[in-house]
Amino acid sequence: MSARATAHPPQRGTIHVEDAAILSQEAWPERQYVLHLNAPRCAEHAVPGSFVHLSCGPDLRLRRPLSIQRVDRSAGAIEILYKVVGLGTAKLSEAKPGQLLSCLGPIGNGFRMHPTRPRALLIGGGVGIPPLIFLAESLSERPDQAARTLLLMGSEVPFPFRERPSTLLLPGMPPGAIACHPLLESWGVASRLASARDFPGCYSGYVTDLADLWLAAQSAEVRSQIAIYACGPTPMLNACAALARRYQLPAQVALEEFMACAVGGCAGCTVEVRTGNSRAMKRVCVDGPVFEAESVFPGSA
Repeated sequence: MSARATAHPPQRGTIHVEDAAILSQEAWPERQYVLHLNAPRCAEHAVPGSFVHLSCGPDLRLRRPLSIQRVDRSAGAIEILYKVVGLGTAKLSEAKPGQLLSCLGPIGNGFRMHPTRPRALLIGGGVGIPPLIFLAESLSERPDQAARTLLLMGSEVPFPFRERPSTLLLPGMPPGAIACHPLLESWGVASRLASARDFPGCYSGYVTDLADLWLAAQSAEVRSQIAIYACGPTPMLNACAALARRYQLPAQVALEEFMACAVGGCAGCTVEVRTGNSRAMKRVCVDGPVFEAESVFPGSA
């Protein structure tokens, strides 16, 4: 699949509803699934960080918000990684190729590359990994950007891909942290994996601890070129914001939030965001899901 990089305009004017046919559905350990859908209008407009609001079955009234992992604009296809956590995703996991699902998307504002920081440190946790894979693929298609991109992934369940030892050297990476995502490796994008489950080749601990060790090993000149882009559970994003403050790095986070309508009408996914010296309530669905990390997770100072 190709995720050709495009400008990242606000997505409110490009949300479409279409009947998306299931192309395939792959099962992975711990009830994780990779779903491929024929959704040409969504594929045309999706950007890294945007998501779809997907019907999970004819007898379920509420849709589920799911991040887009990859797109193939020429084929009109999108790829979604999800984990079964409730009735909706359990029903979705039973869907078969050829079945139609109502797909609302793409929704939300995506990641915005920092204009003066060419090195991208991507940090993904669990089902927060997909937007970073989308972003990594988009960056890999830009001249000389693949070599300046690093994706660190953390999971407490087996990864939904077949990891292998990396052939891309990464100065400053702890010994033994050699497992990578083979697809990213084929794009020329370095990746490393972290888990407290002691999976072979993975860093033993939190992915943010791995990021901390790698950042600490970089020179001041290299760090001055780095920006952080992250998605995952709230505690992980909070830790990413703390990392950004410690190393004085700009950071963006894609929030994961429950939502009902996903188009800004119900205001059920609002979060408090700092704007200058004041605070405001912002809707994750249309004002986000990507925000500046410091606006959502400000320091105590």
